Amino acid sequence: MLLSRKIVPRTLAGIASRAYSADVNRNYDIVVVGGGIVGTASAREILLRHPALRIAIVEKEPKLAFHQSGHNSGVIHAGIYYKPGSLKAKLCVEGLHLSYKYLDEKSIPYKKVGKLIVATNPVEVERLNDLYQRSLANNVPDVQVVDQAKIKEIEPYCQGLKAIWSPHTGIVDWGLVTQYYGRDFKAAGGDVYINFKVAKFSEAPDNLDYPIVVRSEKGDEIRARHILTCGGLQSDKIAEMTGCSAVPKIVPFRGEYLLLNPDKCHMVRGNIYPVPDPRFPFLGVHFTPRMDGSVWLGPNAVLAFRREGYKWSDINVPELIDALRFPGFIKMASKFVGAGMMEIARSALIPLQVRELQKFIPDIHEYDVARGPAGVRAQALDNDGNLVDDFVFDHGTGESALSKNILHCRNAPSPGATSSLSIAKMIADKIEHEFHIGK
Repeated sequence: MLLSRKIVPRTLAGIASRAYSADVNRNYDIVVVGGGIVGTASAREILLRHPALRIAIVEKEPKLAFHQSGHNSGVIHAGIYYKPGSLKAKLCVEGLHLSYKYLDEKSIPYKKVGKLIVATNPVEVERLNDLYQRSLANNVPDVQVVDQAKIKEIEPYCQGLKAIWSPHTGIVDWGLVTQYYGRDFKAAGGDVYINFKVAKFSEAPDNLDYPIVVRSEKGDEIRARHILTCGGLQSDKIAEMTGCSAVPKIVPFRGEYLLLNPDKCHMVRGNIYPVPDPRFPFLGVHFTPRMDGSVWLGPNAVLAFRREGYKWSDINVPELIDALRFPGFIKMASKFVGAGMMEIARSALIPLQVRELQKFIPDIHEYDVARGPAGVRAQALDNDGNLVDDFVFDHGTGESALSKNILHCRNAPSPGATSSLSIAKMIADKIEHEFHIGK
């Protein structure tokens, strides 16, 4: 059955982002919890499909894209790495094309700088060939294997035996893109509530039309027919509020970048990546040009001492204990203890990080870099210590509205930003099916 409402005309001023106000209409057909790129893109897609619905986004921070979506490398990925036939591969390649189309339509600045995935030894050459076959199976556009001479033509300061060249890999400010998604959403009639940190979901037995009450830490309330959560770093905690399992658990890993000195930025034209080592869970350091002309080098991967911990000094003791006592983290840490200690060493000692970078560009030295920004990755782990590498959707148990009317998107794995528009289409399809919207 199609959910419907009387549409009240709005001025642009009336749809601006706002903190909660008691004088607004507080009843919504769908409330999206989480104003990152996936939540905002999904809210936008649902409202564009169903403009008669009242939809709101609630975000605990003072603006959209405050955490992962605004703290990433800014790469537009082409879909090379992912298992052929997987959802990640399909969504990334589709997302690549949708992203460029959207960026062009909105005149959002981007650069199609390309990417080299460089093999520096014979073992990596073998892995590179397998990766190339994977990219062909995934229909990555115009990808090719290049030799040493072509590597030098593309990146004059880079050395390597062979490389995969992806000319359609690009860079953009994904935080800015999220703001544009939010503008589209508001222009279509959606509401965005910032500084609204969800503290509790409860049932409203006095209102069968809007049976779920969403309460903030400040005591503000919004009522909803249905809820979609896209909580990123807090996704497991939000799901637990409605009786879902604590697993998969989000364990935060901080990625720290170095900045290349401005007088050396000419040495990096596009993205330069290593060949992934299948023995380890994370990709390794790489070179990433930014829209402002700077070049980021990294990241490493170290455990963050709080969910939103961008520095070693950012510590939340309960959150840290929660991560350290989780069986999945203990098993993963035991398996990768050597690699983990090396990541910590690289965090502390810049020369160790530079040594990894010199495998690709020997002319970069310790005095050419400085400590730069960091991001935190919401890594989902299962009880056995495996990295959850697929989408996880969840409901609470039972027949209550908190179970049947709330859908949790608990894991939207990398490359979530590149795939945001294609993920949004998938989530909108799922919302229509789960909540019988449009039927």
